[in-house]
Amino acid sequence: MSFSVVILGRPNVGKSTLFNRLVGRNRAIVGDTPGVTRDRRIGIGRIGPCRFRIIDTAGLETSVHQGSLSARMLHQTHRALEEADVALLMIDGRTGVTSTDTHFAELLRRDTTPVIVVVNKCEGIASRVGIAESYGLGLGEPVAISAEHNEGLNDLYDALTPFENKAQTYVANSSVDSDAIIRLALVGRPNVGKSTLFNWLLEEERVITGPEPGITRDAIAVRWEYKGQQIELVDTAGLRRRARVKEKIEILSSKETLSSLGKAEVVLLLFDASVPPTKQDLGIANLLTEEGRAPVMILNKIDLLDESQSIVEQMRKRFETSLSQVRGVSLVSCSAITGVGCDKIMPTVFKVFNSWNSRFPTAKLNLWLKEASEDHPPPIVAGRRIKLRYVTQIKARPPTFVIFASRPSSVTNSYKRYLVNSLRDYFKLDGIPIRLYFRKGKNPYI
Repeated sequence: MSFSVVILGRPNVGKSTLFNRLVGRNRAIVGDTPGVTRDRRIGIGRIGPCRFRIIDTAGLETSVHQGSLSARMLHQTHRALEEADVALLMIDGRTGVTSTDTHFAELLRRDTTPVIVVVNKCEGIASRVGIAESYGLGLGEPVAISAEHNEGLNDLYDALTPFENKAQTYVANSSVDSDAIIRLALVGRPNVGKSTLFNWLLEEERVITGPEPGITRDAIAVRWEYKGQQIELVDTAGLRRRARVKEKIEILSSKETLSSLGKAEVVLLLFDASVPPTKQDLGIANLLTEEGRAPVMILNKIDLLDESQSIVEQMRKRFETSLSQVRGVSLVSCSAITGVGCDKIMPTVFKVFNSWNSRFPTAKLNLWLKEASEDHPPPIVAGRRIKLRYVTQIKARPPTFVIFASRPSSVTNSYKRYLVNSLRDYFKLDGIPIRLYFRKGKNPYI
């Protein structure tokens, strides 16, 4: 049995620090700047034997204008509160209870969700006044902790234990076979529609969207089931050129995006159809192929175009010339805001994933090698032709092959490209990276 816990509080009281402490790793971006967290972030928290679903939220603010970014952040916080079995209202022990703390404590008293007041930053005597003031919030006895210094979690455990017996059944992440999950990440420059597409796929307003570029900061991962297939869907922050990434939060967001790419299997790389692809877009695509990920190109915002078909063909030709290492890469044109064309995305993801996960018997591979070397024999080096003895597949994800040759170091790059393209055509591996290595076979006379 498990239960859901939401962390609430005004900006910069240490909510994300506590989230990271309970989850056991740095999953949420933290910083001295107020308002770093914007979207709901969910993880599996643990204090001793007690396990629970933990939700990190944006900072609560009193002055919120209708339709503003702060209003959308507050809406996400309310959604998190609705999902939770218990709320942790965090205050800063060194600052003490503020008017904002009092305002939201009054609102939480009217809500049906039980509330535990957590006084953070209590590692010194300066927090004593804050602890005393927190009794005046009328929400019961506070729990004094220091999330940064790992102090007071035993008291938090005692406060959360009564909710464990009343909780709903929740399937923890570790209970799902990790091999049965497709890890799917959305990547692209800022403001290309990643979060809008993320919400469309999940059929709910899971993350904040809007015209402001760079709204998403944390990489938000959500477990999702599509036609019986378990999927971990990850929305990432927009990638900008390194020279333009200067603020600490942007640097951390970029690092987390790159980390998400390393864990992903299939990556949806989004482009804005109304803006020609830049060198940075193609740089991201090259990064995906170097990492061995399975890419799907998404041409978003086609609702802004009059002649979308011609733009799609231009993009396809651009990819053919600029991304030869993933020749035939899949391209889906859609509008995440209207839903037009979005229904083609997941079938394309499954098709690409299956190719990326392919394995082939050695006998069939050697038949291909025999035909390929007969059609185009290996080059002659120093008066002797290189002999290609046999080939085997050493791994999938992406498909990786080794050819044993008489002089592997003498195989030219042009002949390597020929063999890769021949492999792609023979086994129908369009649109995914292929890795091909050459090794020298053992001398049987040694």
